[in-house]
Amino acid sequence: MRVTAVTCVKNEGPFLLEWIAFNRLIGVTDFLFYSNDCTDGTDRLLDALAARGHLRHLPNPAQGRNYQMEALQDAAKQDIVQNADWVWVADVDEFLNIHTGDHTIPALVNACGNPQAISVNFQFFANDDIEAFEDRPVIAQFTRSHNPDLWCGESAIEVKSLVRNDFPLHYYGAHRPFFKAKLPQKRRPSWTDGSGNPVQHKFLVAANPRRIRKFPAQGARELATLNHYALRSLDSYLVKNDRGDVNRENRAFDDTYWRERNDPAWTDLSIQRYLPALETALADLKSDPEIAALHADTVRLHLAKRDELLAQPAYQDMRDHLRGASKLPPQEEALLAKLGLSI
Repeated sequence: MRVTAVTCVKNEGPFLLEWIAFNRLIGVTDFLFYSNDCTDGTDRLLDALAARGHLRHLPNPAQGRNYQMEALQDAAKQDIVQNADWVWVADVDEFLNIHTGDHTIPALVNACGNPQAISVNFQFFANDDIEAFEDRPVIAQFTRSHNPDLWCGESAIEVKSLVRNDFPLHYYGAHRPFFKAKLPQKRRPSWTDGSGNPVQHKFLVAANPRRIRKFPAQGARELATLNHYALRSLDSYLVKNDRGDVNRENRAFDDTYWRERNDPAWTDLSIQRYLPALETALADLKSDPEIAALHADTVRLHLAKRDELLAQPAYQDMRDHLRGASKLPPQEEALLAKLGLSI
């Protein structure tokens, strides 16, 4: 089974090797990376990995500010995507945690009955008071999240999707594929959640704007969950805030973004089943002296950016504010206040 992962990056250098090694473990065979405006050596590390045949690295083709969608439009034309059996569109802070069989994508596909798409719900992992960046696996450091069935008081949680090559594709979205609105009912794809259940009709046909990219997570995570490490350490979050994100240039992540994802109510160590094999795979990648040196340089530049930011009073204030921010999501805090309950 050929599985191509497609992702967009900007200044994600310290996290690249872990993400590549992890995805290889779960069955990804090919990688298509798009990068733009990197200042931390991300592009140099990707070029070196590409020269060794580990992945394909292209400059992001975006002419506007919607970097991810324009890259996905380009990806659909690439042979590495067109020749894949399955396509996995995900970000470098997202890890597909498979709970069935041998914990690989082929096992997930088989358990779901080999549908034409599988959409897996997010589980957002908290910062959990980890301040300092450490150059070791993210999946080993961050172990607490919100209740996986509820996020910010909502039962519907966003998804990312695996897409089979015969899906009647109109275009790839960042969270799910789309087929043409007028596609006859008999040609609509078979599509399951992370428990192998058919996805809800309104999600399938993108009929409800609020549910285009999410559905209730309860009962939908038996076979797989998508661990999302959007915050990581406070050091890395400050650097991320300076960078903006892949979808909108120079967008700042404010207190709300942090608080919504920094709910440590639940402990989940299940993804650490991959750690021994991941450590071995990382060591293998770093056994190449040039790859190891380029990775080390991204770490150095990541920390240098942190130091540069923390020389600014605005970032000192942001760090101090986030240290003391409530660990209740704003929506839940507002609900408690409305009910007259103490926090």
